[in-house]
Amino acid sequence: MVDMAEDRILDSIVVVDGCPIVNDKKVDALTKVLKKLFSEAGRIQEDGFYMPMGSDGKSKGYVFISFDTPEQAERAIRGLNNRRLDNKHTLLVNHFSDIERYGEDDDDEEEEYEDPPEEPYHEEEYLRSWLKEPNCIDQYAILRNEVASVSWNRKTEKPESIVSRDKWTETFISWSPLGTYLCSIHRQGIQLWGGEEFGRKARFMHPGVQLIDFSPCEKYLVSWSPEPIQMIPDDSPARASFPFTPADEGKQIVVWNVKTGMPMRTFSAIVQDEHGPSDGPRKISWPAFKWTSDGTYLARVVPGHQIFVYETPDMGLVDKKSIKIEGVIDFEFSPAPIANAGRKGAEYAIAFWTPEINNQSARVTLMIIPSKEIIRTRNLFNVADCKLYWQNKAAFLCVKVVRFTKTKKSTFTNLEFFRITEKNIPIEVVELKDTVMNFAWEPNGDRLVIISTSEAPPQAIAAMPGSRGQPPARFAPSPSQGPIKIHVSFYGLERSKGIHGQFRQITSVERKSTNSIFWSPKGRFVIVASVGVHTDKNGEIDFWDFDFEGEKQEFKGAEDVPTNLTLLASGQHYQLTDIAWDPTGRYAASASSFWGHALETGYRIWDLKGALIRDERIERFKQFLWRPRPPTLLTKQMMAEVRKNLRDYSKIFEQDDIAEQSQASRELINLRLRLLEEWRNWRKAVIAELEEERGGVVPLALAKPDKQDEVIEEIVEEIVSEKEEVIE
Repeated sequence: MVDMAEDRILDSIVVVDGCPIVNDKKVDALTKVLKKLFSEAGRIQEDGFYMPMGSDGKSKGYVFISFDTPEQAERAIRGLNNRRLDNKHTLLVNHFSDIERYGEDDDDEEEEYEDPPEEPYHEEEYLRSWLKEPNCIDQYAILRNEVASVSWNRKTEKPESIVSRDKWTETFISWSPLGTYLCSIHRQGIQLWGGEEFGRKARFMHPGVQLIDFSPCEKYLVSWSPEPIQMIPDDSPARASFPFTPADEGKQIVVWNVKTGMPMRTFSAIVQDEHGPSDGPRKISWPAFKWTSDGTYLARVVPGHQIFVYETPDMGLVDKKSIKIEGVIDFEFSPAPIANAGRKGAEYAIAFWTPEINNQSARVTLMIIPSKEIIRTRNLFNVADCKLYWQNKAAFLCVKVVRFTKTKKSTFTNLEFFRITEKNIPIEVVELKDTVMNFAWEPNGDRLVIISTSEAPPQAIAAMPGSRGQPPARFAPSPSQGPIKIHVSFYGLERSKGIHGQFRQITSVERKSTNSIFWSPKGRFVIVASVGVHTDKNGEIDFWDFDFEGEKQEFKGAEDVPTNLTLLASGQHYQLTDIAWDPTGRYAASASSFWGHALETGYRIWDLKGALIRDERIERFKQFLWRPRPPTLLTKQMMAEVRKNLRDYSKIFEQDDIAEQSQASRELINLRLRLLEEWRNWRKAVIAELEEERGGVVPLALAKPDKQDEVIEEIVEEIVSEKEEVIE
């Protein structure tokens, strides 16, 4: 019993290496910092902190910390080992008992060194195995009722599940941004699945979790639960595996390290409406953080006060302080680094805006991170609202400014384009008479689509989508209001002798209920649709091509804009709730979810020209999610070569499609021949039994034909029913 007590005492002590070496004047300050940090894991015993000093009056770079229990020491090791204290020091935390054990002299130790036995190699499962599919076919996930499944998108076959599991998730499913993991959400937390068999790769304990968000690089995961974190009692058996410390108690948002499965930091949720109705739910701001594309920085805004920018992996504030901005409403990180003149390398930009306060005008500001240098500001007047839209290569920033007229009774919209890559970041203003309801840049391009109306009611302004995707509730006219005129406008950047000109409207068309824009991830093709609108035009889907290869279209006033805009096709999906392009931009899926409508749920798959390929009606259908792909490994030169020889490649692809269809037909014929052969063998067996029973006498109907007779077998296909549907 004494030995067990001594072991428990030793297991409660940790050794922290990698500490700064300081003189006796700075010992108290360093002690205070380390005590505060390690107190997050548990209570440090009185006189339980010891920092050895050298004969030169300086610390030796390590300390001993004694906790109340071994469980607290274990949490300190899990949560603080490899924690960066500053730019020059990373802490290494170990059990004191481990150092004692490995540091003991062994009298039986051999004098000559012997290599340790080689451990058998265990190959890790390749988590991106689906990318090796020879025809580059994509996968998609479906959630129907309580069954989740993953399937290949094969053009000529009925969907066949790679994997299908009942009760795989309790609420919804989600892919990680690069498609590595499929996420399932449960009462106790989150689970990640991957590999060819979709085995469980990680799980994160967060009771009551309802929302998740990945960093673009998939290294980090953010989760939110309406239930504040509550500590498990020290004497509970579950305490050893509980990932949180007393410092996390009461928090609702957790930032996780996906690789280690451990929380990096916890936060309190920011409520959008602090003064909401007491009997109704309050909305939180989600996603809680906005990320840079490489996951180096993440930031959140406290409306009206400041922006907090954190740096991974230590999750400390940049320069150890927030960016205080009076009245700040919203911000957006640039989706790619921007080149900053006079500096080495590239940095990310933050664009944020502030409303009119007292005698100060509204303002849009560009600041680069981490230096926090302001590189551009723009003063604005009579502002009702602003939205920030980055082009995905960070070449342009569009600020949609909703302004009041002089009478303050109505509004109009300005689009202010910041040209980030040009000297001094010039700004071009496009003034519109309509109220802009939706806006979307072409991926990898400089063209855009706008949905606007001149008859928008005041509530439409509040419902307008931000720059991070569609809003939870899209704008729809009320039945009492009646139909309004909605315009879909297409813009492009004029070019003259290779020099960028101004943004010009290519054309504008009137649609009665269109409210959503979905660009192909490769650009060029765009879908505009009526999503979630309860009118007679519910579910209208238009497929547009900006670079149609047919007859050249002429657009007055946009002669210098390089485009040939054409409406390829129009379709319809009743009770439409969602649209999504596949990662290649070859197919798009439209869905009617049970979460939006109880009847006629299911999904449809279209090709990029608007031709319907598959129509699946599924009872209690909930989600359709294409599996994302990581960025291509092809260089710009290789992609240019592919585009140059695209016609030759397309012939190969067409042959592959014909071969795939032929393979499907060949498999059907082989199946029929196999069934016919089985019937023949059965017939022969029956005749043999009859001959044996009747002493060799065979009924005339089953008698073998004479040699002069010729037997001709013919396989006849019969069409049972045929239905022809005309798509307007």
